[in-house]
Amino acid sequence: MKLIFVGAAHEVTGSCHFLEACGKNILVDYGMEQGIDTFENVPLPVPESHIDYVLLTHAHIDHSGLLPLLYARGFRGQIFATDATCDLCSIMLRDCAHIQMMDAEYKNRKNRRAKDAPPVEPLYSMEDAEGAIRRLVACHYDTVVDVCDGIQIRFTDIGHLLGSASIEVWITEEDNSKKLVFSGDIGNSRQPLIKDPMPTTEADYVIMESTYGDRNHPEPEGDFETMLADIIQTTFDRGGNVVIPSFAVGRTQELLYFLRKIKVNKRIKGHENFAVYVDSPLAVDATEIFTANRMDCFSDDAMALVKQGINPISFAGLKLAITSDESRNINFIEEPKVIISASGMCEAGRIRHHLKHNLWRPECTILFVGYQANGTLGRAIVEGAEMVKLFGEEIQVRAEIKQLRGLSGHADKDGLIWWISQFTEKPKKVFIVHGEDSVATAFAETLKIEYGQRAVAPYSGSEFDLAAGRFTYEAMPVRKAKKTPAGKAISGVYARLVAAGQRLMAIIKGMDGYPNKDIGRLADQITSLCEKYDDRK
Repeated sequence: MKLIFVGAAHEVTGSCHFLEACGKNILVDYGMEQGIDTFENVPLPVPESHIDYVLLTHAHIDHSGLLPLLYARGFRGQIFATDATCDLCSIMLRDCAHIQMMDAEYKNRKNRRAKDAPPVEPLYSMEDAEGAIRRLVACHYDTVVDVCDGIQIRFTDIGHLLGSASIEVWITEEDNSKKLVFSGDIGNSRQPLIKDPMPTTEADYVIMESTYGDRNHPEPEGDFETMLADIIQTTFDRGGNVVIPSFAVGRTQELLYFLRKIKVNKRIKGHENFAVYVDSPLAVDATEIFTANRMDCFSDDAMALVKQGINPISFAGLKLAITSDESRNINFIEEPKVIISASGMCEAGRIRHHLKHNLWRPECTILFVGYQANGTLGRAIVEGAEMVKLFGEEIQVRAEIKQLRGLSGHADKDGLIWWISQFTEKPKKVFIVHGEDSVATAFAETLKIEYGQRAVAPYSGSEFDLAAGRFTYEAMPVRKAKKTPAGKAISGVYARLVAAGQRLMAIIKGMDGYPNKDIGRLADQITSLCEKYDDRK
């Protein structure tokens, strides 16, 4: 039994943990890194084709975004996730693949004007995303699932996102049994749409996030409905637009919940029929999935509306932009309006076009409603940047910049401490992950000194023997070295070739016992291929 920390170790994004147990290789999450990538992550301990299972805590891209790459490099195992997570991944992974391919196309178009610029390859393709989606296995909350001989899992609603879960993992090898709990991202309590996080009470080892481990969410100056209404009223009165960079999945649906209440309660005077544009095909699809999963995941307040026949995230004046033409036309509409668009950290997507059209206008408001990772455009704007670069053009920041503080999908420090305190007996070890460097360290110290927990914040590459209860290797932090675009492009293509070779080796090793004619036929095909490329030397 071995646990290796791969991603989101002293970093907030790129979650990935490797579990070796019962002769199986298992990943818990395989997420994409976003924002500044501070530390080097170790590679997966085994080739992608040797991974047997993935356990997925939720659909956010920093937890699921590399699953298509895993498939592209030979993974053909099963991905266990909740019903709603499977539904969301079916749209989010396709959307992520689309962004990868569009970004590569845009860069290649620019590179044609540059001498000797190498072609840029997307990280993965739509076919890879489709392949990963086909590997998803939907599981119900609170149901024990037999993964394989010796390993069982159970998903518990953790209240962070529709379908999000902590995962209990029971492992039995010979006479040795251990229970692990992976917290995933722990949700904030009293969110408008989804249920509060549910606790877990027993574990030998806990792997726990720490995004807000050094601070509590600020007390809001009022209720969110009132604060949002005041911002809209002030902005509309001066003739501007309210532009909201928002995560397409989760935060957009919460905003629609508040906006419906503002409309119903007639909170905006003089602009009663104002339009709200959701400019994100992903957000539109996700909103439908939220509605479809309402019975399992919605909070009591939201369900009270559903029982009255009211859709809590729909209202008069809500307009959905699907096509590129519909998106472009929004900025030619003169009436003041609310524009909700992804991505939430302004790193990609249609929001960048809306910022280009509205950031320079002092009558407009750019309203941030979520976490802005270090190194993102959203973080720069929030921290007071006077100029930003969009599509190669310098844009002056003259719009009013506002934040709705406290509206977070993550538990704050008190919420994290509440969750870990629900265990009836202190775990043998609590591993702190998914937090910025200083935050993860500080939260581990807090749990250790103030609450008597056996807490530690390991770096990427650290290995822990679960049976013996000790580290077999404690990695030191390795700062990320910058890579040139050319090197990245070449290594990406070559990595796919290496992965294909690793997958072939996995197939060969698994053919012992096959009929001789099948083995001989494959050997002849490999020999023929080798001779073809030997001739090209």
